[in-house]
Amino acid sequence: MTTLKSQSGTITKDRIYVRQVQSSDRDELISLAREGRIFHDPWISPPTTPNSFKLYLQRTKRDDHVGLLLCLKTTDQIVGVININNIIRGTFLSASLGYYVAKQHAAQGYMLEGLELVKQYAFQELGLHRIEANIQPDNERSKNLVIRAGFLREGNSRAFLFINGAWRDHERWTVIDHRSSLST
Repeated sequence: MTTLKSQSGTITKDRIYVRQVQSSDRDELISLAREGRIFHDPWISPPTTPNSFKLYLQRTKRDDHVGLLLCLKTTDQIVGVININNIIRGTFLSASLGYYVAKQHAAQGYMLEGLELVKQYAFQELGLHRIEANIQPDNERSKNLVIRAGFLREGNSRAFLFINGAWRDHERWTVIDHRSSLST
């Protein structure tokens, strides 16, 4: 198990820790995705087959993506997923987030704890300046979550992401690390 490390040690909150996804997580993640299929529709399309998990895992091994799992400290059970996608370096230092909580663990605060940990990791360890969450306008639960995590709404993006067979409009929600600077 590879837990995220910071200069001060493992990145944890009161009830959860965050670690990178690995091949041994396949069956548990597929099961969570299948159980939450109706709960998450039409917001996301998590991997629900061994092949879609394989493609997801390959993507997380690229330099521009990080796949993270939120796990309970007490049992190591996976309760959610947060992906840092489309990491851009240089003068942009930005990425977008994708996330979902397991249906049986919804509305228990795990995702808020996870977003706080991932913000810390993205800013302090990856050196990013900005992260954004792109949320479909009708997804009130997700918008309420990012507001509680300190994100601000920047605007709208028409036909922004292709999800579940259609181009969907999204709202852009961002958080910026104002302490970051480029090394020269």
